[in-house]
Amino acid sequence: MHKPQLLELITNTLARNLDIAQRAAQTAYETATHEENVAENKYDTLGLEASYLATGQARRTEEIRQALLTYQGLVLRDYDEQGGIQIGTLVTLENHRGELQRLFLGPDAAGLILMLDGQQVTVITPRAPLGMALLGKFEGDEVSISVGGTARVSEIVEAR
Repeated sequence: MHKPQLLELITNTLARNLDIAQRAAQTAYETATHEENVAENKYDTLGLEASYLATGQARRTEEIRQALLTYQGLVLRDYDEQGGIQIGTLVTLENHRGELQRLFLGPDAAGLILMLDGQQVTVITPRAPLGMALLGKFEGDEVSISVGGTARVSEIVEAR
């Protein structure tokens, strides 16, 4: 699995998501400003609801745009055996059942799930508990996070 391919996949996915979000925001805006949605009385809230939706869609569009710009400017570096896991590191974790989880520690777009070379890769950020726990760790280290009051421990089996 190559990080440049993964970065290209992330930027392409974000670009598609941005296009979809822009169209949704435009549709919501047109609905909010359409003459048929002007309130006829204080109980007629369709136009108000549409404006809330348009505002939310515009906000989401901007978030995706910023994430895309961040990834377009991301410089990938090789894994630093002295500094450990940093933003831009592709990590493979193994839990106690032997299940593998591939993660890309990115600057943004947390939760993005991608398929590369037939393997699922999930984008996480340092703002997430697992991302925070991974920062500065090395291959062979264990990471533990609490999920619903239960500790989940995984071993870092690979970092690139």
